[in-house]
Amino acid sequence: MEISKELDKLLKKVEKPARYIGGEINAAVKDPEQVAWRFGFAFPDTYEIGMSYMGMQILYHILNKEKDIYCERLFAPAMDMEQQMRQTGMELFTLETKTPASQLDFIGFTLQYELSFTNLLNMLSLAKIPFLSEERDDSYPIILAGGPCAYNPEPLADIVDVFLIGDGEELLPQVIKEKKEGQSKEEYLKAVCRIPGVYVPRFYQPVYNEDGTIKEIRRTFEGAPEKVQRALIEDLDNAFFPEELIVPFIEVVHDRAVVETFRGCTRGCRFCQAGMIYRPVREREPETIKRIVENQLDNTGHEELSLLSLSTSDYSRFEELALDLMAMCKERNVSLSLPSLRLDSFSFNVLQEIQGYKKSGLTFAPEAGSQRLRDVINKGITEEDIYGAVRQALELGWSNVKLYFMIGLPTETYEDLSGIAEIARKIKEINYEIKGRKGGRFNVTVSISNFVPKAHTPFQWEAQDTEEAFFKKHDYLTKKLSIKGVTFNYHDTEVSAIEAVFARGDRRIGKALIRAFELGCKFDGWSEHFKAELWKQAFSETGIDPAFYSTRARDYDEILPWDMIDCFVSKDFLIRENEKARKEQITEDCRKGCAGCGMNSKANCMPEVNE
Repeated sequence: MEISKELDKLLKKVEKPARYIGGEINAAVKDPEQVAWRFGFAFPDTYEIGMSYMGMQILYHILNKEKDIYCERLFAPAMDMEQQMRQTGMELFTLETKTPASQLDFIGFTLQYELSFTNLLNMLSLAKIPFLSEERDDSYPIILAGGPCAYNPEPLADIVDVFLIGDGEELLPQVIKEKKEGQSKEEYLKAVCRIPGVYVPRFYQPVYNEDGTIKEIRRTFEGAPEKVQRALIEDLDNAFFPEELIVPFIEVVHDRAVVETFRGCTRGCRFCQAGMIYRPVREREPETIKRIVENQLDNTGHEELSLLSLSTSDYSRFEELALDLMAMCKERNVSLSLPSLRLDSFSFNVLQEIQGYKKSGLTFAPEAGSQRLRDVINKGITEEDIYGAVRQALELGWSNVKLYFMIGLPTETYEDLSGIAEIARKIKEINYEIKGRKGGRFNVTVSISNFVPKAHTPFQWEAQDTEEAFFKKHDYLTKKLSIKGVTFNYHDTEVSAIEAVFARGDRRIGKALIRAFELGCKFDGWSEHFKAELWKQAFSETGIDPAFYSTRARDYDEILPWDMIDCFVSKDFLIRENEKARKEQITEDCRKGCAGCGMNSKANCMPEVNE
């Protein structure tokens, strides 16, 4: 089928046809006949979400700087487009050249969230590519996957050929270039598995005990490493960052210029996977950041700039940088967004500057309603930090505050839940105190997510609450937060339960994933498409007990499905942190002193403290 000709007909029948046409400003244009390797960067969600992911922009431009590699983009078509494609027999195609995905050398999926896994299957289905690695011969593309969910690769182990663990800027080009002309898939996999950061699941075989736990993980190929060490970019300042971002034709979720100021986190929140797997902190110099900003704004015409990191205000020279960027943005009439600001390192000088020309809602993340539970999770902030920051913000004129909390955390009680409502109530009182009863509209939004235990965290051994327990807690908070001027939102419990199954699953649940897709599951991260009853049917038909993975606590000596992955944070450290959580003891920010996580034996850790 000539895709380009047929595509013109289909686009007249679907919403947002610009999702599928490519040709945007700064998109790569190459002659496919003049390259050695063709790579499809696959984001398992719609164009609007995928184009908001900076990791795609980084790797896309890195690969296309290589003259022998052509990186093209693949996205999950929306429901209306998929229907048209299936009716006409059109295969999944690349945006750049409208090439069928099955004709590429590689397809690389980024795994940003577990609930995108059925979309990965849907994209393979649309590409007419078999799901199982063992069913794909040398005529099919090599299927790669990376991203945070690759740190537990096992749920997709029978599907994905090669997982990339860690930073991809140097690793991905190396993995692609390892494929030689005339080389069989088996020969390639045996060669590429020797590269640090590469996990080839077919060379590892879990053996199970009668109770379903893992007895051992056997290597089936001696050349495969016992432990797969993550790839690490140590010098972020000299690492590539795109200055010519692809500019979408339609509005996307984050339609703006973006600069990563630093990578990693030193706070040590015990529930947070990103804070563990992205260690150590590596910063870009202010001058490097400002150069990237200037060039991005010149090359894109974006009217908003955002800084990217896990905790923006933990950048060691945050105030200086933010004020310089503020001046630059004012000069260009560009707004500046500073997400992920922390209560205890908040620069109110910067806040004052932002308020001068753009006022928006403030977002804080206390995470837990009591000091006891904040110590359990090692959040490292006090009520004084919370109320002091809110008070200063209100005095500067803000009228909307959004608070993020997590429920179902280890050792949580209903007293901790009551503390969430108490924080919201006290913030309302502070507003009245400052502005008086006629101080205008003031709204507090309380958003609740459900705790999901994640691999490579101190809480990886902990049980998730049952769905019934979550439902009761949501009902309790709904009553407690029936406060005028307070809006209460909470995450879907059944979605969180599925997320937990895949976050800690082994390769046996891959068959349930495939069955769920066959039954009609896709776009599971979208509330309007999530079908809990089909997931329950899939688990039942494949003999999988979801509770075995989600609501079951583990012992420290149990072999975990992801134990062959070395993220450089030691299991001994994670155990120590879990024990300290049970004793309600905190661990200080590691910029103030090494906590012994094991990272400093692999890379230079940054000692400076942002006061």
